Amino acid sequence: MTHAFLKPDFIGGYFRSHIVDWLSTLSLAANLINWVILKIWIKPVNFPIILHYNVYFGVDMIGGYRQVYLLPLIGLIIFVINSALSMYFYVRKERIASYILLMAALMIQLSLMVASLSVILINY
Repeated sequence: MTHAFLKPDFIGGYFRSHIVDWLSTLSLAANLINWVILKIWIKPVNFPIILHYNVYFGVDMIGGYRQVYLLPLIGLIIFVINSALSMYFYVRKERIASYILLMAALMIQLSLMVASLSVILINY
């Protein structure tokens, strides 16, 4: 017995959806831009940098420059998980749930980009 998830018709149907294409492309583009801006602005240094700033408490997290790359990495992991769940729901004919998961992945990517820009702004 083969599962519907493995059928070629499902794979083609999922990737032929314009909404899936646009949301996935925009999410991946936002994640790539996040990696690039961090690579351009955050330089290797021997001293700790500010990783998080809170208006109420001021600087509340410092660490090595490499830790700033956790932001786009978390975004990529969330995108992969949401995409897999989106495929699962799409094959179950729950298209709205599938689109909501992809939209949430895009919103998370954009939020992480704002967080990355804040880290850059605080440090430079």
